[in-house]
Amino acid sequence: MTDKPLLILIAGPYRSGTDGDPQAMAANLARLETAAWPVFAAGHLPVIGEWIALPVLRSAGAGPTDPLANQVLYPTADRLLAHCDAVLCLPGESAGADQDVATARRRGLTVYHDVAEIPRRTPQEAV
Repeated sequence: MTDKPLLILIAGPYRSGTDGDPQAMAANLARLETAAWPVFAAGHLPVIGEWIALPVLRSAGAGPTDPLANQVLYPTADRLLAHCDAVLCLPGESAGADQDVATARRRGLTVYHDVAEIPRRTPQEAV
């Protein structure tokens, strides 16, 4: 158990295997988001890189299949990992998630592969 909430990056396939299909990417994002509640319920703060990167892309007039996406999606995750305490890597082939895991390990962060591995936070009342 831990008394400090962890900031946990949820990594997994987003664009991988979609061939640029917006519906497939949306389904992948929804799959990543299904892990958000269990992370939160364990007392931590979940974050998904696309929650930050996609609005950045939109503000540049681009989307996830535009050439600019590689200059935003991967750097966003890298910058975000500078603030994270751990990574939860979901199954599935993903170059971005593999890069996130490699970065996390290089920085000494814990990498979980199942939400059940994440320590539950000691409940504390907010004052």
